[in-house]
Amino acid sequence: MAAITEVADPSSPEEFHENPYDPTYDPLVSKTGCGQAYAPTYWVGTAGPPPEDDGPVRADFDADVVVIGSGFTGLVAALTLAKEHGVAAVVLEANRVVWGCSSRNGGQGQNASGRLYRSQWIQRWGQDVAKRLDAEIREGFEYWKSLVATIDCDAQPGGHLYTAHRPKKLAFLQNECRIMREVFGYDSRMLSRAELHERYVEDQEAAGALHEQEGVGVHPLKLAFGYIRQARALGVKVHPASPVLGWETRGGIHYLRTPGGTVRARRVAVATGGYTPQGLHPSLTNRMMPILSNSMVTRPLTADERAEAGLKSTTFITDTRTLRFYYRLLPDGSMQIGSRSALTGADAQNARHLDLLKNGLYRKFPRLRGIPIAYSWWGWVDVSHDMMPRVTQPNPDELVFYAFGYGGNGVSSSANAGRRLAERVVGKDGKQWDLPIYNSPLPGHLFAPFRRLGQAMLYKYYYLRDEML
Repeated sequence: MAAITEVADPSSPEEFHENPYDPTYDPLVSKTGCGQAYAPTYWVGTAGPPPEDDGPVRADFDADVVVIGSGFTGLVAALTLAKEHGVAAVVLEANRVVWGCSSRNGGQGQNASGRLYRSQWIQRWGQDVAKRLDAEIREGFEYWKSLVATIDCDAQPGGHLYTAHRPKKLAFLQNECRIMREVFGYDSRMLSRAELHERYVEDQEAAGALHEQEGVGVHPLKLAFGYIRQARALGVKVHPASPVLGWETRGGIHYLRTPGGTVRARRVAVATGGYTPQGLHPSLTNRMMPILSNSMVTRPLTADERAEAGLKSTTFITDTRTLRFYYRLLPDGSMQIGSRSALTGADAQNARHLDLLKNGLYRKFPRLRGIPIAYSWWGWVDVSHDMMPRVTQPNPDELVFYAFGYGGNGVSSSANAGRRLAERVVGKDGKQWDLPIYNSPLPGHLFAPFRRLGQAMLYKYYYLRDEML
């Protein structure tokens, strides 16, 4: 494979001029940012200084492969291209490196993909395909763990707990547990309320829980910084403050216009997640529903405060709401919780969204009421219209590839997506390509222009179903 052919030197370090963070950014209506500061997340506050990068694009140049987006997926794709396929890719990032999903998530690495449960895989595709899909996801989870093992990212093993937030949800979890054991061979088990309280957390809402042994909590920004260091050591160029403001394709060459110059690429891989701007490329038009997720972290709790609240484990947790809460005790004793947020970026700063998290935390752990909140932030999640991700080449006549649609389960699955994205870029064969997450593009939606109206109606319905019906 050809390496980068530079017409000018776009990577000579120059002073990085950081622009203010825009908390109202909305991928459906906002212009693409350039060099914005990070969101004020716990991860940014505790990760230490970012690793060195290659500075903004400063001149026109040629590249064999360009990866758009410096989150988990884009970085692992670039790392895999360099390490396994001898391709030194160029990564273009609009703002600071790892500015989007990968510095704002919950750090919960699950053996999962998309928003569907394994029982739903069986319903949609049949047991044979579901078992093959599970084998692919499981292999990808092990691949992610192998990367985590090489990076100091505060890894917290211990599996994953699904808590039944109402007694009526126990039957659902029991069925999932049975399927995971009998069909897929996992050593999952149900916990009674008493067992959950005794061994893990005294969650006052939980009527019981499903425990999966496969699950690792991480510091996501430390992990991403580790990806950057490994990729750049292999020749990958990472350019922040270099948004793609225009994209033309002529004679099979993609002309990617950035503020500092045009990058001429033979192949392009897109990994911009929930921060994909409108009009970036025709293959992405109306293919995703960006959803805001809110998160907050308390100040570190003392040993007495943790004991009083019944926080006995760092195993991360998700409850059974459709508008789910995800929460865990962090290595420094802080308590994190996240859930859905505003419909639009313009409303993201409204205090009621933070209040939703506070009230959720206090219902689960009443003794934490009054503990100061140290960090609060929000970020966009890429949800596909059929709730499952895609890693694909949408048009076989064009060397454009993408990986999208994790639906909030991208911390670990993004690593396998990045690896498979790299394989698609180099044209590697594989029996996995006929699986449903690889063999078709992201589905569009007839009513995409009205998606926010539909989202508002769905949120009201989900709230009623989660809390009252």
